[in-house]
Amino acid sequence: MQEQPVIIIGAGPSGLATAASLNLHSIPYIILEREDCFASLWKKYAYDRLHLHLHKQFCQLPHLPFPHSYPRFISKQQFVSYLDDYVSHFKITPLYCRCVELAVFDEKTKEWTVKVRNLGSGEVEEFRGRFLVVASGETTDPYTPEIEGLKSFPGDVLHSTQFKNGKAFRDKNVLVVGSGNSGMEIAMDLANHGAKTSIVVRSPVHILSREMVYLGLNLLKYIPLNMVDWLMVMLSKLVYRELSKYGLSRPKEGPFFMKVADGKYPVLDVGTYSKIKSREIQVLPAILSVKGNEVVFENAESHAFDTIVFCTGFKRSTHIWLKGDDYLLNDDGIPKPSFPNHWKGKNGLYCVGLSRRGLYGAGFDAQNIADDIKSLLK
Repeated sequence: MQEQPVIIIGAGPSGLATAASLNLHSIPYIILEREDCFASLWKKYAYDRLHLHLHKQFCQLPHLPFPHSYPRFISKQQFVSYLDDYVSHFKITPLYCRCVELAVFDEKTKEWTVKVRNLGSGEVEEFRGRFLVVASGETTDPYTPEIEGLKSFPGDVLHSTQFKNGKAFRDKNVLVVGSGNSGMEIAMDLANHGAKTSIVVRSPVHILSREMVYLGLNLLKYIPLNMVDWLMVMLSKLVYRELSKYGLSRPKEGPFFMKVADGKYPVLDVGTYSKIKSREIQVLPAILSVKGNEVVFENAESHAFDTIVFCTGFKRSTHIWLKGDDYLLNDDGIPKPSFPNHWKGKNGLYCVGLSRRGLYGAGFDAQNIADDIKSLLK
């Protein structure tokens, strides 16, 4: 058994930001990570052309700015390099290949007990600490929806975490399922590499440029959210015009309202929309079923595909291993308390990076948690 004041679960950007913030207060901690590296989503499971969708000022982690040489919108490779420097600078040393099986608060000792499976040795290890920080992130376990007949599909079925680039798909019929930023960008990458690309868009979407979002985020400091949303929608209509002729529609709610209320990001257009307009990317409605290589859609059309790429997001697994918490996190691993009080639970339980506010929100959480733990250790 190992014991430290703070146990951090997860060595993604949220866990690293928490570790760095604790380091500055000279507070000891253990950081547990189920993968064999930190920031595994970025290092192992992100597609090649990925860039941070927001301006770099909204994406840097606490206490270490990006290099001045970095562009406004940072590539995956640049962000990984920054995280390498971050870990080195703050001397963060996660314990890798530790899969959490149980985290429970002991009322007698007033400590958290965390049991993990060492994926290297197969042994169960135990850790104890006064404080527990859930930093396992919003993108824990890849999610693929159940679709009637999907098992009969003879081609490749991928999740976005398995997609790197479109080079291998030239002249193939590829269906992308999911119209978030990953789905839209992967569809564009496929089209750029000569794939015959279609994308399923089930729900209305806001399409904004990066510059619009940058403007909106800065305006939110000074004017109400509903006014910023009105401006964003007007700018989107001016730039992207009528979406319905291309199989798309805009939501009734504004883009920033939807982000806060439901965690749903607007689509930040990096070129996909022009390919939809030129019909290089075909927009299709929701899937009804799969029959062999034929996919049947809710408009009664069917099309044959060689590959299906699911860009359908992730599920959290916190509810499986975190026991005794009925205050901080819901069954989907999202905080119950509303922002800005979402990061602190009871009995020394915290969460970081789960407010659906991206890297900026994770940094905000990490600093608040470290400051709060410091005050309690006095």
